[in-house]
Amino acid sequence: MLKGKRIGVALTGSFCTFETVLECIEHLVKKDAKITPIMSYNAYTQDTKFGKAAYWVAEIEAMTGQKIIHTIPDAEPIGPSKLLDILAILPATGNTIAKIAQGIADTPATFAAKSQLRNGRPVIIGISSNDALAAGAKNIGYLLNTKNIYFIPFGQDDCIKKPYSILFNKEYVLPAINGALEGKQIQPLLV
Repeated sequence: MLKGKRIGVALTGSFCTFETVLECIEHLVKKDAKITPIMSYNAYTQDTKFGKAAYWVAEIEAMTGQKIIHTIPDAEPIGPSKLLDILAILPATGNTIAKIAQGIADTPATFAAKSQLRNGRPVIIGISSNDALAAGAKNIGYLLNTKNIYFIPFGQDDCIKKPYSILFNKEYVLPAINGALEGKQIQPLLV
């Protein structure tokens, strides 16, 4: 079902999940989806203990064969030109989720989401947030009731050391995208 689908994959600053996101992109490429990579400013520029920004950029561009959209002007045509069938925000930080919930479009990733939603096209969110069950819970709850927004099933990634932390389950990325393309939230949502 994903063959030929135009899928935007937007990475935001949950750097610890970038290796997992690369695996997800690889699976999408193997399904012959056409991937448009997008990165928030921080994801595109910040070197962290999880790797240098230049490494992630090079890996993603090599895997997708596409230049990364990393500025708002480059993300702007997504909506008017209807460039994507679906946008997957992987990972979606609590900050990104809060901005989308409030209609703030001040990074390439949040602007891409705004562009998709203005055309009634699906946006799928892969949560990666240390405060999702605390300050971020209200934003997740709001988006759960927002038309054209879908979630990759998620759960606590370390309930003892990080009791408020939530992470999307990579095993559900492809089924969740397929479901969202059909206008369905796959279940169970909590895994």
